[in-house]
Amino acid sequence: MAQAMRPDPGRSLFATDGKSHPLQDTLMGVTIFLGLLSVITAQFHSLHVLASWTGLIGILTGVYGQFISATTRERFVLIVGLGASAVGFYLGMFYGGLV
Repeated sequence: MAQAMRPDPGRSLFATDGKSHPLQDTLMGVTIFLGLLSVITAQFHSLHVLASWTGLIGILTGVYGQFISATTRERFVLIVGLGASAVGFYLGMFYGGLV
């Protein structure tokens, strides 16, 4: 007996549960933004303070976002943002630190 094939949303990397998660989505956006800003400013030695602080705040928001995340999509984006924030933070610390 033939059965209709239905996509299984639980197997997709960007699966969602069909509900809105405004706090988690905001934390995802903030973490990605801070991670990118931290990595970009870490390339300039004179901007080590900005890179360090944005990286540190990005790490903290990403960790909290991971703690309250509900879907795989949120966790995936948060991990990318956390990695970028960590790289920017460590490079900023290498070039001069938080002050």
